[in-house]
Amino acid sequence: MKLHGTSRINEQGHLEIGGCDAVELIRTFGSPLYVMDEALIRHRMRQFMEAFESTNLPFQVAYASKAFSTLAMCRIVDEEGLHLDVVSDGELFTALKAGFPPERIYFHGNNKTPDEIQMALHAGVRLFVVDNFVELSLLEHLAGQAGTIARILLRTTPGVEAHTHNYIQTGQEDSKFGFDLASGQVQEAVRQAMASPNLRLEGYHCHIGSQIFEVEGFRLAVQKMANLVSECRESFGFTPSILNMGGGFGIRYREEDTPLPVSRYVDAIAEAVRSTFPQHVPEIWVEPGRSITGEAGTTLYTVGTIKEIPGVRKYVSVDGGMNDNPRPALYQAEYEALLANRALEEPEETVSIAGKLCESGDMLIWDISLPKVKTGDVLAVTCTGAYNYSMANNYNRVRRPAVVFVRDGMADVVVERETLEDLTRNDRIPERMKKEHVQG
Repeated sequence: MKLHGTSRINEQGHLEIGGCDAVELIRTFGSPLYVMDEALIRHRMRQFMEAFESTNLPFQVAYASKAFSTLAMCRIVDEEGLHLDVVSDGELFTALKAGFPPERIYFHGNNKTPDEIQMALHAGVRLFVVDNFVELSLLEHLAGQAGTIARILLRTTPGVEAHTHNYIQTGQEDSKFGFDLASGQVQEAVRQAMASPNLRLEGYHCHIGSQIFEVEGFRLAVQKMANLVSECRESFGFTPSILNMGGGFGIRYREEDTPLPVSRYVDAIAEAVRSTFPQHVPEIWVEPGRSITGEAGTTLYTVGTIKEIPGVRKYVSVDGGMNDNPRPALYQAEYEALLANRALEEPEETVSIAGKLCESGDMLIWDISLPKVKTGDVLAVTCTGAYNYSMANNYNRVRRPAVVFVRDGMADVVVERETLEDLTRNDRIPERMKKEHVQG
């Protein structure tokens, strides 16, 4: 299997990430454990920046923090000069607490609450990506109350169906996201935004899906956005200064996955923009998330019980599962793995990796070839840096793992492992349920 970033097999036959032995990481920080390759995260960010710089077009790259959001991650985004996309008060709070400049944050989401909007207005975020008419009206009202002008992009659904799983398509007409382009909703939103003294419309946003391995969808989306720009310029005299083409750039979860180099995606978008905006070229924004952190993450587990059903299947259970990686259960996501403590040994058997949660669907990997697996082995599941920690949960009251960043032989905890006390920290027993203490 392909290793990513700084990962390699060291002289002990152990998986090594960022110069840190995976077996030692488990001994030091416990199991399961999320391990993030800091050097690879920074490298991916720089690839996007350098690819756009080579196009000579005005641009902005924003990290989509929904993929993986921690204080330390926000610091890296800031240090590398990217902007930040947030979709909740929690992601915004994390960014602000990390010291991220609010003028480089913009707020996404299809159901922003009044409290979230007020928090973002008070913080001074760069702009809002407005998703629907209810939000447009609410934002206008709250910006007026705050005595400010909210800068906005209008999110559109351009009717482009990316070749990906149904659950992570977002650009088709039948979507919970954005103003529909085909029915004229976007045009009406432009009219309302331009009529408001409390809103400043700066451009458009679209996002056609996630885990995309081709460029035709992006080219088609640019063309549709160009048609919208032309129509709204003629109808309302509005010319956008920003065109946000979203993210969705694929990564290699498995050997057969064929993502394109970052430069191919960027060049395709740039070429499409040049050909469709010959006179006024807007600033091009993208918001990669998975493509920055996905391949940088590895989850380390310890093998527990092993169950063999003769002639049927051999189940190998690990000390995590759908609580730290719900993606296989959500949309049949597939992963590769290796035994981190015996990485040079040849495969001997086909097994299926089960989680420890009380659900038959708690399966991480079906039918993977590994050396003869033993209780106590360390299993490393690769490419878990996006939508794993961010989707982690406490099902069965299982504690969420710690997160460590590794780089140049150093390992730093960026999220502490939850304790048993953490699980009940916010629980309360009503007074009427409390046991009476018998005296005497």
